Amino acid sequence: MANTAYPHVLAFGDSLTAGYGLPASQSFPAQLQALLRQSFPTAQVRNAGVSGDTTRSGLARLPRLLSGLRAKPDLAIVELGANDMLRFVDPAATRRNLDAILAEFESCGISVLLAGMVAPAFLGAVATRFNAIYPGLAAKHGVPLYPFFLNGAIGAADLTIADRIHPSAKAVGIVARNILPSVVAALGGSTRAASVA
Repeated sequence: MANTAYPHVLAFGDSLTAGYGLPASQSFPAQLQALLRQSFPTAQVRNAGVSGDTTRSGLARLPRLLSGLRAKPDLAIVELGANDMLRFVDPAATRRNLDAILAEFESCGISVLLAGMVAPAFLGAVATRFNAIYPGLAAKHGVPLYPFFLNGAIGAADLTIADRIHPSAKAVGIVARNILPSVVAALGGSTRAASVA
């Protein structure tokens, strides 16, 4: 698969990636792409987010997504798990699904940046088990971890849309700016990637 854009990033996730309730131009992939294009005019971030996705449904659609790619991404950002947590999915099942997702990308030779989620402390032992998923899998697969996708983008009224759940365009902008250095680092030893840092 020929790739003329650089970097070509695949953003694979749920509503946090898809941009639920926002114009497409304000979604996470769009805002991250705009930031990357400040250094790389041909940067492309593909929105492969589906609102409502759990790790199970993400895993189910991944083979079709990968087989339909016209160009091999330089990096995939994997952002899944929030809906598992909200639906009280057993963390062991979430871990298995994410493990399989990372293995699928690995089998295709696509580098991954794993974006973690953090369960609230009031969930007790469940939160402990859930929060251990991401660093454990990052270590197992040898991929970089961005510990909390929503870092810096929660806690104020203007950081959510009207449903008080999903991030506003302002919050998504914070997410994109905060994750940018990790995206650049995950792109690897390329001299082109290094020039963004």
